[in-house]
Amino acid sequence: MEFRKLTEHANYFDGVVNIGYVQSGDTGLLIDTGIDDSTVKKAVRYLRENELPLTHLFLTHAHADHYGGAAFLRKKYGVITIAPKFEAAIMENPVIEPLYLSSGNDPLPEMRNKFLEGPRVKIDRAVEEGPVRIGEVEAEMITFPGHSYNQGGLVIDNILFAADSYFGPEYIHKHKIPYITDSSFHEASLYKLLDLTVLGAVPGHGVFEQDFKKTVRANLDYYEKLTEYMKEWIREHGEVSHEELVAGMCRAYGVETQHVSAWLLYRTAVTAFANGLMRNGEVTFFIKESRLFFSLK
Repeated sequence: MEFRKLTEHANYFDGVVNIGYVQSGDTGLLIDTGIDDSTVKKAVRYLRENELPLTHLFLTHAHADHYGGAAFLRKKYGVITIAPKFEAAIMENPVIEPLYLSSGNDPLPEMRNKFLEGPRVKIDRAVEEGPVRIGEVEAEMITFPGHSYNQGGLVIDNILFAADSYFGPEYIHKHKIPYITDSSFHEASLYKLLDLTVLGAVPGHGVFEQDFKKTVRANLDYYEKLTEYMKEWIREHGEVSHEELVAGMCRAYGVETQHVSAWLLYRTAVTAFANGLMRNGEVTFFIKESRLFFSLK
């Protein structure tokens, strides 16, 4: 994990999950923590060694790889913890994530792991989109739904800490069908990114880019091709069950997993594209023989 300076105030720790850091006066603000205590401890060690303050924590969204170290950080260092509304409720009740991934059923024991359920963390302040003051730091929170329900990015010192509003190319190549909850909402968030005027952006996964909009457009192109493939696949089959759609898309994109947690994530991701097509009026759904089916309108 390497500390990278961007402007006088804005910095980030470059890692598997990026952790932002902003200093203004006596305020030291971390943005996300990584998946567990060991990850955030590396960031804290650097701050302590360089006599940098640590007073506040902003959590962009309630996925465990972004907030898993927050409970430790709050307990050990007493940081004031802030998150977007709704996301805050999930982090204070983290069983909600495996619960909704299992369609409301009580999660199986193998689903209650650190990848789907981070330690519960008390959120001191839940915020909405717009200007937000965090200690001595002036920021603007922008909501980017689609990957998570009310994910929030921060613009500070003209740098966008973008959370998972878009993904670096390595992330997309690795996961093939990136995790989102609704493709139409996620697409709207990508277009919102294209309208921003900032010096550059730090994604949750990937590297800082000044010309980040090229990566955002590449995200849009990738999702358009994936969506078109799904539409063509449904057209060829006439009507497709939910189970067949998930299995068929995973086969087509070379996704293989034997773990129930990963399978549930991919089921949600595939369904997110079907949801987007339904919201756009291109696909309809119906129940047949006690199964959910999709067809083109």
